[in-house]
Amino acid sequence: MAHINILDPSASPLDYYGYELRRHREAAGLTQRQLGDVINYTGSLVGQIETARKLPTEPFSERVDAALGTGGLLTRLLGLVLRSQLPAWFQQVAELEARATEVYTFHTHLVHGLLQTQAYASAVLGAMDRSKLDDRTTVRLARQRILKKEQPPVFWAIVGEAAMRQEIGGPDVMREQLSRLMSYEIDPRVNIQVLPFNAGAHAGLTGPFDLFRFTDDPTIVYTEGYGAGHPTANPDTVKNCSLRYDHLQAAALSIKDSAALIRRTMEEHYGESQLSSDGRSLA
Repeated sequence: MAHINILDPSASPLDYYGYELRRHREAAGLTQRQLGDVINYTGSLVGQIETARKLPTEPFSERVDAALGTGGLLTRLLGLVLRSQLPAWFQQVAELEARATEVYTFHTHLVHGLLQTQAYASAVLGAMDRSKLDDRTTVRLARQRILKKEQPPVFWAIVGEAAMRQEIGGPDVMREQLSRLMSYEIDPRVNIQVLPFNAGAHAGLTGPFDLFRFTDDPTIVYTEGYGAGHPTANPDTVKNCSLRYDHLQAAALSIKDSAALIRRTMEEHYGESQLSSDGRSLA
């Protein structure tokens, strides 16, 4: 008889997900391979997720829910599972993102995680550590689910022009990433402004920061260092950073002009016509 791993559903959200997946599969009288055939995944992957050795994805969860008639159980669990896989110091930030009614971010050299494409996120996360890169990328992208909620937060991002020009992952990755940013131009709840190089000295020279605003709770300011996050509700810090954000918005290009700069940067620096057949730049 094959050895069956005994899962403790209380060990972690991932273990609980695997326990529920196995319980519903067995109740349906299906083997791992049979379920895999139904949902167009391998039986091996089903087994890895059941034993908490592999992270589930949204498409996987939705297909299993449909195949087993779980009423959306696994899809609902997915957010909790993926959030639990974030670094411990960042889990509180993800909770703030999920609860906030308004999110304001400022970053100089990097596109914010809530706006990253899969390829861009993978390139960023893999810069110094490529271990479990696919799973870590999945976890980061899962945070973007808040923008698809029935009542998503108002999201405002100010991004430095340097982030448009820093070639992360190669031209194809950057082209896709800038195209993603432009896709939000007509979305009134996702607003992107570019802080151009010619803005000169500005209110954000001290470094990137985020503001999380809530209906009933105090505003939180979040800053980040290497392997550590620093959320605070200190009134003086919140007042200072709110003022800085107002000045950054005034110094940045308008939403329309920002989209035009992003489009121009994509065409001039990452357009398909920028390389000759031997790979040399034609610009």
